[in-house]
Amino acid sequence: MAFIDYYQVLGIPKTATEKDIKTAYRKLARKYHPDLNPDNKEAELKFKEINEANEVLSNPENRKKYDKYGKDWKHGEEFEKAQRQRQQNYQYSGGQGGFGGQEGFSGQDYSDFFESMFGGGRTSSRNRQAPKYKGQDYNAELHLNLRDVYTTQKQVLTVNDKKIRLTIPAGVENEQLIKIKGNGGPGLNGGPNGDLYIKFIIANNTDFKRDGDNLYKDVELDLYTAILGGEIVVDTFDSKVKLKIQPETKNETKVRLKGKGFPVYKKEGKFGDLILTYHLKTPTGLSEKEKELFKELQKLRKND
Repeated sequence: MAFIDYYQVLGIPKTATEKDIKTAYRKLARKYHPDLNPDNKEAELKFKEINEANEVLSNPENRKKYDKYGKDWKHGEEFEKAQRQRQQNYQYSGGQGGFGGQEGFSGQDYSDFFESMFGGGRTSSRNRQAPKYKGQDYNAELHLNLRDVYTTQKQVLTVNDKKIRLTIPAGVENEQLIKIKGNGGPGLNGGPNGDLYIKFIIANNTDFKRDGDNLYKDVELDLYTAILGGEIVVDTFDSKVKLKIQPETKNETKVRLKGKGFPVYKKEGKFGDLILTYHLKTPTGLSEKEKELFKELQKLRKND
């Protein structure tokens, strides 16, 4: 298998931080995304390489193996296990066993080991006896808007050319991670497939602030309604409600609307609360008549 330099694919040095990797991946993924490059096979191939590089380098454990074993990083655990076994055999034999008097793999490099362990037909008997290993886990990100996760929805994702039907429950949190079992890389020697981990990146382009299952919203309240009382109509996340304002309502008064918040994850029909904060709006552009009336009110308050 040809070696692919994942650092070169993302255009970053080997000393890159996790933040550097994420920044480089997102920049290139936007540039080569199939939606922006329709019918462009070269861009499609580049997009796959970028995703593959990110799946390896964004996972600290996989990155460590990749840095050590290169193209054979997926079989790093098998190599280390075999190396430990050889070291034990060497110790049991007093340093004179069937390994030429040498400990570990000093006489055989990584590539030779992987070729003999997983290569051509000469090792077929060994392969038949080799232990089973779980396949590589895959990692992917799914970008959605806050309104997308207000209701349960179904999507079809394409991961490594494989279409996966996914039900996204209402109430998914930003950066929440879910596992789809068996949709990762193929197992080794008949072992189980790896798993697919999907991280949800949820952008909030609404005037609501979300905190768990509760929503928060600021509402402007004109001075006259705040003083005299009245009714206002407020937008909730999915509808409108009419609210009664008590006379002499103070600035930054909070009102809790039960069950008008965000759906509770995997609890159908259950919602958090909506908390409103009233902000009094001072009138501007007063006419002379209005100014006179306010002066009269001011005098009355002073005389009280």
